[in-house]
Amino acid sequence: METIELKTELETKQLAGKLALLLHPNDVVTLTGDLGAGKTTFTKGIGEALGVKRTINSPTFTIVKSYQGLLPLHHIDAYRLENSEEDIGFDEYFHDGGITVVEWPQFIEPFLPEERLDLVIEKLSGEERLVTLKPKGPSFEKVCEELMK
Repeated sequence: METIELKTELETKQLAGKLALLLHPNDVVTLTGDLGAGKTTFTKGIGEALGVKRTINSPTFTIVKSYQGLLPLHHIDAYRLENSEEDIGFDEYFHDGGITVVEWPQFIEPFLPEERLDLVIEKLSGEERLVTLKPKGPSFEKVCEELMK
C-alpha cells in the first residue's frame, strides 16, 4: 500500500494518465472517496490518456457510461446501487477488453473481480488530495511499483 500526495487537479489527472498507460485490457480500477474527492476527475485523466474524445462526466443516473479510446473505457458509478443486490451485467464490462473504472465500489463489492486496483482519494484542502493505492493481485502490485517511479 502506497500513498501519493497531489497538490492540484492537474497533478490528479497526470497521475491518472500515467496509470492509464500501465493498465491492460480487462483491468478494473476502483475509486473510493467522499463526494467531491476527485473520483470523476481521476477518471477524466484516465480517459484523456486513452484518447477518449467525448466529455467524461459522472454516470450517476445511468450507472454506466462507455467511451471509445485506444481501449474501451467503462465508467461505473455504483452510488445509486447502495442496498441493491442486483447484478446489472458488470461482468460484461469487466471482460470485454477495455478498462473499467468503478466509483463507489463498496456498493457492488460482491460483483468486483478479486484482482483489481483499489484507490482511495481523500480531499485534504483546496485541490490537494491524498491517493492511497491498494493493489489486489501481482499484476497490480507491478502497476503500483511502476506508478511510484
